Amino acid sequence: MDPPVVPADRLDGWRRVAESTDRPFAAGPVSVTASTVRYERADATAPRPFCFASRLRIRPETAPNAALTRLVERRAREGFRDRLADRDIEAVQRRGDREIAVDDPAGSRATLWTFRGDCRLGSDGGRGGDREVPVEALLAVWATDEYLLAGGAYPLGADAYPAGRDAEDARRELLGIIRGVRSPARGERDGDEE
Repeated sequence: MDPPVVPADRLDGWRRVAESTDRPFAAGPVSVTASTVRYERADATAPRPFCFASRLRIRPETAPNAALTRLVERRAREGFRDRLADRDIEAVQRRGDREIAVDDPAGSRATLWTFRGDCRLGSDGGRGGDREVPVEALLAVWATDEYLLAGGAYPLGADAYPAGRDAEDARRELLGIIRGVRSPARGERDGDEE
């Protein structure tokens, strides 16, 4: 299964670092498969801003509905916290949520959550040290004929950015990437058969 499409024109300065397909949930006959692509900001220092986009396949095939959306959103938030912990972002607190429009006309409005935490860095800039850098993270979930997730995180401190850039620029850029994520067109979808 292919990951969702992330518009190349919004990825200037980003590099693709991973693509994966995994099964984050399986219970009896019900399973969820996630195909994910992840990018990191190429010109940043640690903690390096990152973004990701995931496309979910639910089996048996089920059209998005209110109850399923609540379940997907809850599981997505839990998984996102794990993803942040894997990047040494700790003490993560939810700061709010709101709906945003996505660029895909077939997509519903997305629920966007904002989180704040601290990334632990060593004196050499490597992760896992004793210096804490405040980080903001965003996660969005929405439906087309399937569920899409997109999000990422970026540092809040001015010293994490080159001259002329700051955390507000990083936030706008990440929101633009999130809004642009879409499902591959039916004809573009490879590997969707199990």
